[in-house]
Amino acid sequence: MLMVFAEVAMVEAELVGGGLGCPSCVGGVLAPWGFARRRSIRLRGDATVSLRPRRSKCRACTRTHVLLPDLCLLRRQYEAAVIGAVIEARAAGCCGYRRIAGELGVPVRTVRRWLGRFLGNAEAIRSLFTRWAFALDPELAPIVPAGGLFEDALEAIGVAVRAWVLRLGHDRAVWSVVALLSGGLLLATRGDLFPVVA
Repeated sequence: MLMVFAEVAMVEAELVGGGLGCPSCVGGVLAPWGFARRRSIRLRGDATVSLRPRRSKCRACTRTHVLLPDLCLLRRQYEAAVIGAVIEARAAGCCGYRRIAGELGVPVRTVRRWLGRFLGNAEAIRSLFTRWAFALDPELAPIVPAGGLFEDALEAIGVAVRAWVLRLGHDRAVWSVVALLSGGLLLATRGDLFPVVA
């Protein structure tokens, strides 16, 4: 799986032109290789969008990869922006998960699971986004702790996204950038979420 921008035409052009590197090998380039199964992503309110993610195959190692658009996270039925709104509401401390669920139109159990997964991954998230922030802006001042694991992770996300925008100038939605920088794994359940590459 590889996170890509949601613009289909851009992804197609990069695939055909050899602009996407293989995440499995060094020097490999991805080429078009069909499509993954169709899936629906829930947006705010009752709206949904139907996706059929592109599949690709490395020309060197022949491994295949699904190209997941940056509007969603791995194995989540909701748009990354909806998940982000839940995380931001929890960090603001304005209300409990039941009220957050009611205001965003998401099942209570789902909101509770997202928040629990984010808190469970908080240290790995903080570490990853801190590394991204300094990679994007080497002259960045130290990131000041925000008062807890959850808040520190969200602070690191904010600093990294700001560094992304200042460095690359992309005017993208915050949670789309988060999806890209996390490789779609923000709420993943596996052990070594974001390995440090030497």
